Amino acid sequence: MKLTITLIAGLIAFAAVCDAQNAPKTHEEAEKIVDGLKLQQGEITLQGGLAKLTIPPAFNYISPDDAETVLVKLWGNPPSQKPLGMILPANVSPLDRNCWAVTISYSEDGFVKDDDAGKINYGDLLKKMQDSVQENNKERVKNDYKAIDLVGWAEPPRYDAATHKMNWAKELKFSGEDENTLNYNIRILGRRGVLVLNAIAGMGQLGEIEKQTPQILGMVNFNDGNRYADFDPKVDKVATYGIAALVAGGIAAKAGLFKIVWIFILGAKKFIIIGFAAIASWFKKLFKKDKPKTV
Repeated sequence: MKLTITLIAGLIAFAAVCDAQNAPKTHEEAEKIVDGLKLQQGEITLQGGLAKLTIPPAFNYISPDDAETVLVKLWGNPPSQKPLGMILPANVSPLDRNCWAVTISYSEDGFVKDDDAGKINYGDLLKKMQDSVQENNKERVKNDYKAIDLVGWAEPPRYDAATHKMNWAKELKFSGEDENTLNYNIRILGRRGVLVLNAIAGMGQLGEIEKQTPQILGMVNFNDGNRYADFDPKVDKVATYGIAALVAGGIAAKAGLFKIVWIFILGAKKFIIIGFAAIASWFKKLFKKDKPKTV
């Protein structure tokens, strides 16, 4: 079930609450969960042939079920729609403090036209997003959530018109937190939608992720029949948003509404990413007051 709400720039963040019943009680239990993960390399097919991953030795892929296990049981996120999987560096464990990961999902909202890509003033867009965040903070504070400051671009948006792939990163500051939050985004445009890759990391890992981004972009490709170039205007749906709305953090519907945003937390370090898509029942739960570990 999809839920939409007016979220200009889509930068309201909600608290993730650890599922105490399912979380490991000891480090040994957590290690046992990690040992049970099936680490994969080489060629991986996503969603029945929608796209293909080519995972090199420096990385591992884990399945949707294993990705959910890491996100929920090890990193304390509430259950939500499963991702298509997760990419992790091969030299670290999900329990390591220097671990980071990239979740993969798919938003089938139609063919995203990129004719506005070269016309966007990202400085102006950032200012609008910052204004929206400040406006949304009124509601956050009213509901006992910490205010957010959109500090700026951690990495300005870059769109490759030849491959129809793009990446950008935002730096966010949550009131009272010592370390700023990294919101790193990778998008791959296809015939009927967008592959959504989001890095779960802290600001201190920005340099490493920037270094690895070209390789990550090269790992993921739509299969024949699903590529951007396969778009058929006679039969295919066109998305109601373009590149600017994609970068702003929300996917705009015709009425100017934005999908609810979601949060993933990397362990106890409170590294957060903002992605797309949530479930209506969680929306109600996340707005309740006096929850532990609220951000």
